[in-house]
Amino acid sequence: MPAHRFDLDALGRGLVVAEARARLEEAAATGAMVVTAPPGTGKTTLVPPLVANLVPGRTLLTQPRRVAVRAAARRIAHLDGGEVGGAVGLTVRGERHVGPGTRLEVVTPGVLLRRLLTDPGLDGVDAVVLDEVHERSLDVDLLLGMLAEVRTLREDLQVTAMSATLDADAVARVLGGGTPAPIVDVPSGLHPLDIRYAAPPVARLDERGVTRAFLDHLARTTAAAHAAAGDVDALVFVPGAREVDETVRRLRALTDVDVLALHGRLGAREQDRATGGRRPGEGPRIVVSTALAESSLTVPGVRLVIDAGLAREVRRDRARGMTGLVTVSASRASVEQRSGRAARQGPGTAVRAYSETDLARMRAAAPPEIASADLTDATLALACWGTPRAEGLALLTPLPPDAVSDAEQVLRALGLLDAEGRATEAGRRVSTLPVGVREASALVAGTRELGSPTVPAEVIAALSDDHRAEGADLSSLVGALRRGSAPGAERWRREVRRLERIAREAAGGGAGAPPTAAARALPAELRTGLLVALARPDRIARRTAEHARTYLLASGTRAALPEGSPLLGRPWLAIAEVQRAEGRAADGTGAVIRSAAPIDDETALRVGAHQLREERTARLDGGRVSARLVRRLGAIVLADTPVRAEAADMGPALAAHVREHGLGAVTWDGAADALRRRLALLHRELGEPWPAMDDGTLLERLETWLGPRLAAMRPSDRLDRLDVAGALRTLLPWPEAARLDQLVPERLGVPSGRTARIDYPEVGDPAGRPRVEVKLQECFGLAETPRLVDGRVPVVFSLLSPARRPLAITDDLRSFWSGPYREVRKEMRGRYPRHPWPEDPWSAPATARTTSRRP
Repeated sequence: MPAHRFDLDALGRGLVVAEARARLEEAAATGAMVVTAPPGTGKTTLVPPLVANLVPGRTLLTQPRRVAVRAAARRIAHLDGGEVGGAVGLTVRGERHVGPGTRLEVVTPGVLLRRLLTDPGLDGVDAVVLDEVHERSLDVDLLLGMLAEVRTLREDLQVTAMSATLDADAVARVLGGGTPAPIVDVPSGLHPLDIRYAAPPVARLDERGVTRAFLDHLARTTAAAHAAAGDVDALVFVPGAREVDETVRRLRALTDVDVLALHGRLGAREQDRATGGRRPGEGPRIVVSTALAESSLTVPGVRLVIDAGLAREVRRDRARGMTGLVTVSASRASVEQRSGRAARQGPGTAVRAYSETDLARMRAAAPPEIASADLTDATLALACWGTPRAEGLALLTPLPPDAVSDAEQVLRALGLLDAEGRATEAGRRVSTLPVGVREASALVAGTRELGSPTVPAEVIAALSDDHRAEGADLSSLVGALRRGSAPGAERWRREVRRLERIAREAAGGGAGAPPTAAARALPAELRTGLLVALARPDRIARRTAEHARTYLLASGTRAALPEGSPLLGRPWLAIAEVQRAEGRAADGTGAVIRSAAPIDDETALRVGAHQLREERTARLDGGRVSARLVRRLGAIVLADTPVRAEAADMGPALAAHVREHGLGAVTWDGAADALRRRLALLHRELGEPWPAMDDGTLLERLETWLGPRLAAMRPSDRLDRLDVAGALRTLLPWPEAARLDQLVPERLGVPSGRTARIDYPEVGDPAGRPRVEVKLQECFGLAETPRLVDGRVPVVFSLLSPARRPLAITDDLRSFWSGPYREVRKEMRGRYPRHPWPEDPWSAPATARTTSRRP
């Protein structure tokens, strides 16, 4: 049977993008192309079927969210005269509708990423279309680089990147390799758009997020604008699912029209109801949505948009080991995309529920997710792909090194990476599971430990979705979901069934095997905590004090339980979610625990065994060195015992003392201070390899230059007798050190035959000069001012009277003898008659003696 061909005439009827059909086919034939087209031009509807008609195998189309996958698949299938599961199929988490005749499969980026890791050659796939690249999601950024690599091995693979707005040239360079891929730009197809502003009389945001008063304003503005607009559908943009639900509730109290919610937590039927347009006989509707309706799907019939001007963005707090979503002002690019939704199918109106001043303060575009996201999943994927840390992989934005380092630390702790950053066998297995890395690892390990996938699946399902744990008590939440008394229980049950299947397949013989001895001894109430600890061993936490609601996490973060939490009093917790917070809720820690479960100390030490450390610490206390043996679980101190100080404790104790009190803790005698100043001048003028001499650098390199001498000290030695100058000399670069005295000598010869000590400028002085103090008579005949550091720095002369008081300060001796000297001679010859004051200083012999003593 011949492969299905899409009816491009039917699919493209009435679409602006259809006018570029010939250009698209020509560009696609090159093997890679970039398509830029504003929202509403129909690129998602026409371009993927067009590409599919050009290749013999299957074409994959990515959409950024599950609801967009279903909407795109349904629309293309409908316009082509078929059903989803036929020529057009879809695959999302927990749902797959494809058949042997499927030519175009719509998937999320995460599905494609895992498919690539399982089958790097994409067997049976001849084309990939990445849509909404401008959103710069982490998965799509990785896919761009990985597919560019696949194309170097598979010249027959066609790759297309599509977006409403993006840096097309950069994407074309990544996809095309040596020769940039062709770019097809489709002009705007928007109808006239009337933009209005409805500035709120209240703040949009406070420290807790979107204010209730602003949501009241937004609901009133929406109801009034919709009533005035007549028989049109409205689309309202708010940042998150909570704001969607609260705005829907407010609107239903203000208007009789049908008000629908649209966000990722809803079931497929509710999402399809909101995105499917009006049914026959239905009146006007208001759809309240998160940003998923911004560009990745079209809500039919919308002629009115009301925009809150807010967005959820990923923020990473490395200091506290937290990554989460925060509510911020949207970017101007997002604002334009949202407004354009009103003019896709005819003239429309956009009402911005903020002021024009607020708009002017917004950023031009949101930062790419790769810059601030938790990179744990991405780092494992890259290791499995064979490009650890993305080395050698073409990415639009480089991976932040500190985020990669944190991710590798987590993955090593979970046993998914080895010390060199390569994926272990467990890591390769986990990377292909359709669950987050931490959750997948806990699912597999928990199933093997408990001998059954049920409890692990239940806990991971609760963690993976947006369920709220009252009082941060995750165990109670899981219990309520089991009973069906918590919101979203049916959705949770479906996810549990999916995870149980995954766990059985991944655990192999471990599923159904007897539980481990440790699991048999674990009370049922602590099993939720076990699963959380397996997923996030870095968030094992212990209470900081009796009766406290503050906990110290193994990662070093402090966080507080909410007041009144059922978990108060538990000595150990496994924390699933922690968020930044201020005020009373955070109890001064800067973070609040949103979801956690109790564990016992035995489980904490067993699961967190890789974080156990025993270290000996020493410090100088009252002139004596004291030592302690400290046992830790990460940052959590388990035991702190005083022990007898030994000779080996001297170095660490003294080094810690110097770090604590600064370089002033050691004695800088004249030789040490002078050497430091000389080296500082060399670094200032010549840079590397001459070492920097500022306090910060010397303290940072303390172990290199001072550490060996500190370690060699005996308990009876005194710190103020340390040879600091000798220690500094160990920093001298070789062979350059052989020129030290030539570049910055300690003393300077003068015409009298004597030498004068050179005083070098203070460390850190950006313009200071070396200086000498010498009697004026010792410099007769010296015309050219000596210069140091290979002639770069002139010496400043302080010319002294016989009483050694300054007569002149100059770095230009020639000018001094020719001018100011006359006035000095006139004033001084009567005051000091026994010293020579010749009229001609150029020919007079230089001397340090008086006239009467000269031969």
